[in-house]
Parts: sequence; structure tokens; C-alpha cells
Amino acid sequence: MDVISILTEKVSGELEMLQRHLVILKQVVENEPIGILKLAEETKIPSHKVRYSLRVLEQEGLIKASAPGAVTTEGTKSFLKELDGMIETLAKRAEDLKKIKIAR
Repeated sequence: MDVISILTEKVSGELEMLQRHLVILKQVVENEPIGILKLAEETKIPSHKVRYSLRVLEQEGLIKASAPGAVTTEGTKSFLKELDGMIETLAKRAEDLKKIKIAR
């Protein structure tokens, strides 16, 4: 594995996982209650990854399990209000990376 992939692979993987968690959360918000199989079908994400994302979202207090499927919580609304700002911060950080010019 070359140095570049070692330096960037973890960040790239984390961003990919964040994207997946947000896609799952979006489906729960728009279609609650919704189960794992329906989430996997709607998002084209394998059910084992859907299950993991649901677990993370539940640990964060953004969703909860119910008999018919995942539903949002009181914490979901406040998280969604802050989400655009959080994404802007990540985007700015990525833009700042582009500004680092190292002589080659």
C-alpha cells in the first residue's frame, strides 16, 4: 500500500460510512416506520451494512427501534437543523486541503 492511500484511506472510508448513515437516516425520516429489508431494497445498500448504520444511528439517539421498523426520535429534528452546518464545515476542511501546495 502506498503512502497516499495510507494517509487518505481512513478519511475516505469514514466519509463513505457517513454518507451511508445519512442515506439510511433520510429513508427513516421520509418513510418511518421502515424495516431493514425495505431500507436495503430502497437504498441498494446490503442489509448487513443497513443493520450497522441503524445501530450507529440508534446509539447516536437519532432513531429507535419499533415493532414495525425504525422511527425517528426527539433528537432527530435538532440533528437535522445542525446537519447543513456540519457538512459545510467538512466541505471547508476539504477545500482547505486543496490549498496546501507542496513543491514537487
